Amino acid sequence: MSENIYAAAVAGNNIPIIDVVAKIEGVKPNFLLKQIASGRVVIMERDGKPPVGIGEGLKTKINANIGTSTDVFDPENEVEKARIAERYGADTITDLSMGGPIDEIRRRILEETAAPLTTVPIYQAVVEKGSFEAMREQDLIRMMKKHISEGVSSTVIHAGFTLAMLEKLKNATRIMGMVSKGGSFTSAWMLQNGKENPFLSHFDEICGILSERNVVLSLGNTMRSGCIHDHMDGPQEMEIDMNAELARRANELGVQVIIEGMGGHVSPDKIPDYVARYKKKTDHRPLFVAGPLPIDVGVGYDHISGCVGGALAAGAGADYLCYITPSEHLALPNVAQVREGVVAFKIAAHIGDALKYGPSPEDKLLALHRKARDWEGQFRAAIDGDRAREIYLQNKAGTCSMCGKYCAILIMERYLK
Repeated sequence: MSENIYAAAVAGNNIPIIDVVAKIEGVKPNFLLKQIASGRVVIMERDGKPPVGIGEGLKTKINANIGTSTDVFDPENEVEKARIAERYGADTITDLSMGGPIDEIRRRILEETAAPLTTVPIYQAVVEKGSFEAMREQDLIRMMKKHISEGVSSTVIHAGFTLAMLEKLKNATRIMGMVSKGGSFTSAWMLQNGKENPFLSHFDEICGILSERNVVLSLGNTMRSGCIHDHMDGPQEMEIDMNAELARRANELGVQVIIEGMGGHVSPDKIPDYVARYKKKTDHRPLFVAGPLPIDVGVGYDHISGCVGGALAAGAGADYLCYITPSEHLALPNVAQVREGVVAFKIAAHIGDALKYGPSPEDKLLALHRKARDWEGQFRAAIDGDRAREIYLQNKAGTCSMCGKYCAILIMERYLK
């Protein structure tokens, strides 16, 4: 790991990793330095692997969740999902494993991929203790230290709520209640023990652990909506405000911060306003959104629904999208569904960047190849060129079989010459 990135940026020290990310993103190192110092950009890194910049003024990034459940666990399958996610464009990977040999799965993902890896330590802490009731505060700290020592790039905690806020949630007129798994574990532990949020109680200690290894803190979104008819309410607003304060404190302690927010399910007409609200309240820190899903009836095709919501969110200013697969709400995704989810959200990020920054050179390049009927050139320029080639090769004629010899471009080339 390099020296503390946030501290270096605040001091105005242009350390080597700044130049690397600036070159990848096509921005000036001085611009990147200022964005990190202001908390608007973070850099995720892994020893000896390419770093990833996330935040305002950079390309929209996507994350792919993989991981076992308590009922379904096949380590080889999860590692293959991580490989496929990286191959098809995931910028980061999150391992949410809760079944099988969790340590082995994480170790192999770190060995066989290069993308930054995020974990949610409370998941494994609950599994190892057998229940959230049996978990102790020091179990969380111990698990976090373990993950960080093994080389993860980012960790998620659900610190932005209190017992008083949970009381308010009881009276909220929601259909879905709380849908955050990590948030539900934390909440249930708090209510069971009558104690305050353990991540909040140990926040400075946690930041000290993260700061030593340049690990990015992701502040989880416990109060997010679980369906599009659950609108922004008091508990959500309070969590945004608390996460914003925690982000400022983490920065003071030398930790880079991502805000998880607006995730889950959001009516499409509200997405731009919600993004603007999060950005304003959090001083424009990197905003990570799960989806969001702009409809609830697309079950089985939630990667498509999520692509639309993600594109709207990214275009409105979200910096980091968590993919959704066709199996969302139904089952663990298989390898093919991971690929579908990654590609859908690469498309969403690309559309979002077109809205933020204008059309990309890649789109122009593909158009030039298409005009020239350069099929291999099109495949190279496409987000999923493998899929484009698979479809093209179904046609044995060596042309686009939709038009055949009556290609509009070919016909007009002859006559306009």
